[in-house]
Amino acid sequence: MTVLITERLELVPITLAVVEAVFRNDREALECLVDARVPEKWPGRSLVERAFSADLGCIRANPAKRLWGDRLMISRPGEGERRVVGSVVFHGAPDDDGVVEVGYGVEQGSQGRGYGSEATCAAVEWALAQPGVRAVSAATFTWHTASVKILQRAGLEPSGWREHELLGEMQLFERRADRPMAAPVVSGARLAMAR
Repeated sequence: MTVLITERLELVPITLAVVEAVFRNDREALECLVDARVPEKWPGRSLVERAFSADLGCIRANPAKRLWGDRLMISRPGEGERRVVGSVVFHGAPDDDGVVEVGYGVEQGSQGRGYGSEATCAAVEWALAQPGVRAVSAATFTWHTASVKILQRAGLEPSGWREHELLGEMQLFERRADRPMAAPVVSGARLAMAR
């Protein structure tokens, strides 16, 4: 899978080896695999299980499907030392209707700097350019204004509601490949590909 380059980030593919290092809590191996410093409290096994909607056995059984499009956000030169600042993931390969669901997270010390928008915009553009992808969807809580803004910047529009089993109603968002984006993406999301 291709490394995506934005103005301030490298979006590096998440591999099975990366996931296994996280599950082993092997920070040294993880930093070696991604060639970047990893924050102390990130990512943690429970976050990985939520992000990938699967346990390690499911990921191992079909990494190409489970890790489809998933990338770590790594700061580029000019942003200080090379470090993991978050991740942007799709909850598996496109479904039978050609829809992929995007999710993202920025580690606490890097929040509020626009990394989430920059990475999500680039990942959504990449996904919509892939064969068979008809739409990118996402779900968030309306009270999570930072998340709503990220989705809007990536061109996703409100498309409905669903119930979260513990936290209540979530708003659904979607961007279809056959509809032009209503608003421009953030400038940092200019997409280049490396490797």
